[in-house]
Order: sequence, then C-alpha cells, then structure tokens
Amino acid sequence: MTNVKKFWFVVGSQALYGEEALNQVKQNAQNIADGLNETGQLPFEIELQPKLAVSADVITEIMKEANYRDDILGVLTWMHTFSPAKMWIRGTKLLQKPLLHLATQYNEDISWENIDMDYMNLHQSAHGDREYGYINRRLNKNNEVIFGHWKDTNVQQQLRDWMLIANAYSESFNLKVARFGDNMRNVAVTEGDKIEAQIQYGWTVDYYGIGDLVEYINQVTDEDVAALFKTYENLYEFDYRDYSKAAFNSSVKEQIKYEIAIKQFLDEGGYTAFTSNFEDLHGMQQLPGLAVQRLNGQGYGFAGEGDWKTAALDRLLKIAAENEATGFMEDYTYDLRSGHSHILGSHMLEVDPTLAETKPKLVVNPLGIGDKNDPARLVFDGKSGEGVVVTMLDLGTRYKFIINEIEAKSLDEPAPHLPVARVLWEVKPSLEKGVKRWIEGGGGHHTVLSLKLTRSQIEILLKMFDAEYTLIN
Repeated sequence: MTNVKKFWFVVGSQALYGEEALNQVKQNAQNIADGLNETGQLPFEIELQPKLAVSADVITEIMKEANYRDDILGVLTWMHTFSPAKMWIRGTKLLQKPLLHLATQYNEDISWENIDMDYMNLHQSAHGDREYGYINRRLNKNNEVIFGHWKDTNVQQQLRDWMLIANAYSESFNLKVARFGDNMRNVAVTEGDKIEAQIQYGWTVDYYGIGDLVEYINQVTDEDVAALFKTYENLYEFDYRDYSKAAFNSSVKEQIKYEIAIKQFLDEGGYTAFTSNFEDLHGMQQLPGLAVQRLNGQGYGFAGEGDWKTAALDRLLKIAAENEATGFMEDYTYDLRSGHSHILGSHMLEVDPTLAETKPKLVVNPLGIGDKNDPARLVFDGKSGEGVVVTMLDLGTRYKFIINEIEAKSLDEPAPHLPVARVLWEVKPSLEKGVKRWIEGGGGHHTVLSLKLTRSQIEILLKMFDAEYTLIN
C-alpha cells in the first residue's frame, strides 16, 4: 500500500443504464481525473475508484476502505448520471474522512446538434446532484460543494483550497503540543480542557518541566552553534545598536542553543507545536525569542504564556496554508484616529517570520519581564493583504472559534525604538464593530493571523470538525 497522500474520486451512476453507458461513464470520469491531475495546480493526486457507485454494497465498501487507509485524505464524489441516493446512506454515514461533492458535468455546453434521449439519460449531473445533495443534507453531513465545469480555473482553485484544508483536518489527529512549563499564572484565556480538545480535534497536549528542556540545551555543542551562527550571518542583518559585538553575539548564540535543543526535543517526541512561559525559565538565561521565530519559519506551531490551544491552532493553520504568511499573533494597541482605525499586532519576541515583508534584522534588547538576560529576536514589518485572525476559546461546556476578516496594511511609519516585529491591520467591518463583537463573543488576545488562508477555508475546516464559530466580517 502506498503512503503517498491522495483523494479518491467516486463516481455515481446506476446499473439501469446498461454496460455500454457505464463504460462511457468510466471513461469520462477517468478523463476528468487525468485532466485535473495534469493541471499541476492540485497539491494532491486524484485517484479514480475503478468501481462505479451503482449499489449500496459498492459504496459502503469504498467508504469503509477510505476510512482505514492513512493515504486517503478524503473522498470526491461526482454524480455523472442519476444515482439514487438511498444507496448512498450507509456508506456516507460510515465515512469519517472529508467529503467533497463536485457538482460538475463532463461537457461544458449543451450539444444541440446531437442531443437526444440517450444523451439526456447519460448526462444527468443536474438531476443527480440534487438527489445526492438532498441525502447529504438529510444525513447532516458537513460536506463541501463545488459547482462549475471541471476545466474552469476557479473550480480548480476551489478544489485546491479544499484539499489543503482536508489535509490539515487529517493532520489534526496527529498533532502533538509540548508545553515547556505551565500556563501563565492568573491568565484566563490560556486555560482549557485538554481531554475535550483531544476528543474533538485529535490534539495531544503534554506538559514538560523546564528542566527537561534544559537537559537538551546543555548538550548542544559549540560546533553546532558556530555552524548555525554562520547561517544567521548570511540570512539577517545584525543590528548591534548599543551592544558590544561580543555581548550581542553571545546573546544570539544562546538563542541558537535553544533553537537546536527545542527542535531536537520536539522531533524526538513527534511534536509539531509547543509553548513557553516567561514565568517558568529556571535554568535558562533568556526567554526563547529568536529560537521560536526560527522554528516558526520551519513550520512548528507556537503560542506564548503556555497557550496550548493557540499553539495547536497555529500548527493546524500552518499546515493548511503550506506555512505561508501564517503565525501566532497578539493584539497590542489601537490607532483610534478617524480615517486610520488600525490594530497593531506583535508580541514580546515571537512574531512569526513567515509574515515578514521586510528583511528581518537581528537585534538584542532587554525584556521587561521574566528577570532574565537580554534576548535576541528578529525585527521586521509585516506583509499587507487580505486575511483572517482566528481565536479558540473554551466556554466551559464547549469550544468555540471566532473568525475576523481583516486587511493588513503596509507600514509607512518608522518605529526606531520598537524592538519587536510588527503587523498592522484594519478590522472588518470596522474597528468599532469588529472589536466590540470580538470582546462580546469572549475572544482572547492570542490569535493566529493568516494572510494566506481565506475566511471560506477556515469555515470549511471548522465545519469538518462540526465546531461552533462566529464570523465577523
């Protein structure tokens, strides 16, 4: 059995059409699968199921096999002809993978010169789609529907977007978060029910004392630090400011030790997300800043102050966004002037460099909390463009998400005294309405910001989980 991830393409019809008609259905379906794969636009392969969905037994067999095969990320269905929906009930109820109904037809137009009843019987997607759509609604299936001709670039883009979300959904059940230290004391929104998160979203969340990480830090060799330091010199501008070169480089090398140690710890344990806490740093000289940013750039999820929910959400959305322009964020301060109305997002240190528009500078600066040595970090201005901010909150009896559509703006004003990266955005529909609805809904200050994913993709993902959410747009 192959381990290459793919999606199955299941084509609905019925035996009443006869063998000759069904052979044409198979050929048309193969042409669609081949045509979509050959575009090179899809992130995963579409594999046509050789058995047509013409009976309840066949459909049930296909769906049961899709469930247990790890290489199958989801199922695409197409009603080439009229496929009586009662036979889909058992298999669809059993299916535990994402389901997409591709509401298309083989031909783009109506062939007026050739159309007859044989043609009508064989090209009944408009008829079959409605029968199939009804049963999915009756079963309360959170499937996605894409409508349009399969050669249309917009249809292919929607299919690509959905595939990425379906892959993230699949990976959610393998997601493991390492908590280095506990939650920040006295903070409410970073708490949550870890068992319920594992039940609903598949996340494993494990605690480690900071001493477990310090053991790894102490094993990092000077040779490994020197090699990565050379990489830093090639990638970043070193802004020494008021620090001597020796003091600056010493701070940077301490962060390199953290990067190497954290990565080794995570990889050995199968973790793809983690948290830190500036109140829990015994045995460490600095709060990890630059180290976290570097790991963010490699695709690891993160959130500060022990916020494991946001760390897991960060990793999940990074998977969906292919680690482009997506990262942990925190609302810091407002611009309330008329005609401006912006939120400035940042964090103490750990702003994700996948959000960077400008070349990151390496700086060292004191940190006013944590009572540790001055940490190194990357400083940059964020990208502009349409995006979303998403947060996850535990309401005691259930989890809920809040999505806010935003537009990130270019930064024209210099901030010579700001020693952290920054992202500026406008809230939709307005700063006043958006922030008020966010606060009334219980949205926290920790979010995941994505300038790659769309609101529609986030909604598709949350519907796959059957999760409750509020949309602010």
